[in-house]
Amino acid sequence: MRYLISLLFVLGISTIAYSQSDISPERKQAVDSLALEKVRDLSKYISIIGDKETPFSEANRVIERALELFSEGSQIGVSSLSNKEIKYYGVRKYFEHLMALNYDKVKIDWFKIEYISDLERQPDGKYVGVITIYQRFEGYSKDKLKYVDTTKKDITVYVERKETQIGGRMIGFWDVLLGDIRVSQTYR
Repeated sequence: MRYLISLLFVLGISTIAYSQSDISPERKQAVDSLALEKVRDLSKYISIIGDKETPFSEANRVIERALELFSEGSQIGVSSLSNKEIKYYGVRKYFEHLMALNYDKVKIDWFKIEYISDLERQPDGKYVGVITIYQRFEGYSKDKLKYVDTTKKDITVYVERKETQIGGRMIGFWDVLLGDIRVSQTYR
């Protein structure tokens, strides 16, 4: 009987601890929305940074905002129809590379943004998921289209429980950060 009571006590504590760090279905929906919102923000930032009419100081300000979306050490893949090799850059280097592209005008659009994998809990308590996007890239020289491609990319999404102090109280919340952006396919 003592063993049964001890077992029930341990199971009860484990369930309470698990449920405090687990995402409820309602909270998961909010986290999914936040992740998609961050991906859409990144899409806007990439368009601004890549636009040759964006002033240098504004592009740098937007780069700093975009960097806040990513977890440390994340990389972004770059592909081309003329080269089968996919190059991966650190996030800041990717944005600097984007600013320096040798076109008079660059147009970048993201479309068909959707989750392809549900959030899965990892042993460290974080959740990981993947969002797929399609990117259409157009590079113009003197108002003539010089290069165009469409790339399917997979964006890793990390969700973790964090705490912050507000008014002397510790408040828990779920935070979403973007990870690596992997090139899956590039075509005309």
